[in-house]
Amino acid sequence: MKTYSVKAGEIEHQWFVVDAADQVLGRLATEIARVLRGKHKPTYTPHLDTGDYVVVINADRIRLTGNKPDQKTYFKHTGYMGNDRFIPFRRMMERHPERVIELAVKGMLPKNALGRQMRDKLRVYAGTEHPHQSQQPTPLTFAASAS
Repeated sequence: MKTYSVKAGEIEHQWFVVDAADQVLGRLATEIARVLRGKHKPTYTPHLDTGDYVVVINADRIRLTGNKPDQKTYFKHTGYMGNDRFIPFRRMMERHPERVIELAVKGMLPKNALGRQMRDKLRVYAGTEHPHQSQQPTPLTFAASAS
């Protein structure tokens, strides 16, 4: 019995749409990262991009558990010495709710060229509308977890 390794030309990418309304940020991000990497497929190959495209809608309705909405901050550096900026979660949700999901998923993907290629297949939108209807994305649901 020989081990089968998928070739780059044999990979087929699908489109999925995920509704982030009332989902916990970290739990949703792990499932999205799993689909972007392709680990949900039997043809998963670690050194190739076998993942699928994921469109996330309702990013402005994501939630955090416990005291995290008050305590979580995002780090940014301006490039000048001593100019660290810490953006609170609530302000990030007001201004750029898409970035919250993008940054959570980014931390769960590989930190190399392959990870950047996977991250390009993630599309996040604050509302319910998205311009990817022509790709006919199928809804992707995850098992409800007790939280």
